[in-house]
Amino acid sequence: MKRWLVVGAAALAIIAALFFLGRVAAEPLRSFAMWVNELGPLAPVVFIAGYVVATVAFVPGSILTLAAGAIFGLLRGTIYVFIGATLGATAAFLVARYLARPMVERKLAGNERFQRIDRMVEQEGGKMVVLMRLSPLLPFNALNYALGISKVRFLDYVLGCIGMIPGTLLYVYYGKLAGDLTALGGRDVQRGPEYYLVLALGLIATIAVAVLAARAGRRALKEGDAR
Repeated sequence: MKRWLVVGAAALAIIAALFFLGRVAAEPLRSFAMWVNELGPLAPVVFIAGYVVATVAFVPGSILTLAAGAIFGLLRGTIYVFIGATLGATAAFLVARYLARPMVERKLAGNERFQRIDRMVEQEGGKMVVLMRLSPLLPFNALNYALGISKVRFLDYVLGCIGMIPGTLLYVYYGKLAGDLTALGGRDVQRGPEYYLVLALGLIATIAVAVLAARAGRRALKEGDAR
């Protein structure tokens, strides 16, 4: 019970920190987007590089995703955001994998249950990552580092980024509809049926993640009992 309280408190702290970062970073991100809009042929390269840096730095990328739609349109905006988000997520994953993972392994070296569950995550990696990316309840930036600490295979992690496409497409579309960089993040996005469709897909993915995690936990316990 105490462990779940700690996990819940940590999750709330992460959500609060992301909300705070989003508020603080909103104006600099809008300024960056307006600068990108004036760069001409260099705009896609600079935008992608900025998205990568924002992702690694734990800065929420929703404003940049909206800005991509306003600057580049639906198709190009979606492609540039997906490239930037994937590269940024990969960089964050590698930071966690090679800096934090060894420390976690040393600390939990004697915890057989953790090791068994970690192996299950490795085996279910591809499906788990796609479903986690679809879930609206799992913060994108936090998930990058969390998966880096897990034993999920690198290739599964990268391929799992396709789960970001529905949400990316939705917010780029809203940015294209807004068309005004100065207003991005400063007012509520008008939500149509497509928003609720993506939300429903994400909630289904969240339930699927919970089912897979519970199944992995049961397998881990059975393996432990069989020894």
